[in-house]
Amino acid sequence: MAVATAFATVGAVRVARHRVNTAADLSALAAARLALFDPQGACAEAAALATQNGVELTGCEINDEVADVWTSLSISLPIVGTRTVTGRSRAGPAGAEGGSADAALRHPR
Repeated sequence: MAVATAFATVGAVRVARHRVNTAADLSALAAARLALFDPQGACAEAAALATQNGVELTGCEINDEVADVWTSLSISLPIVGTRTVTGRSRAGPAGAEGGSADAALRHPR
């Protein structure tokens, strides 16, 4: 029985981790899309998308063309109680300050 509980706990944490990171990725992409035209609206859009994915947007920063977002999700686990899983993502054009260096290498200007 203890082994089953351990596997269930590990499974729940993995699902929560994927959920919070996926929501962070989607929220960062949504915010980056609006970063230049409406920086305040970009974070509002990121928050709405995070909520739709069942997580909380805990931070959002727009720096030029790059959006940084932080998400969190509280989960209840057997024996250890409630824990918070966090996610972070950054989105913006390739080669932008703080953007993806890998993408810039694949597609040089």
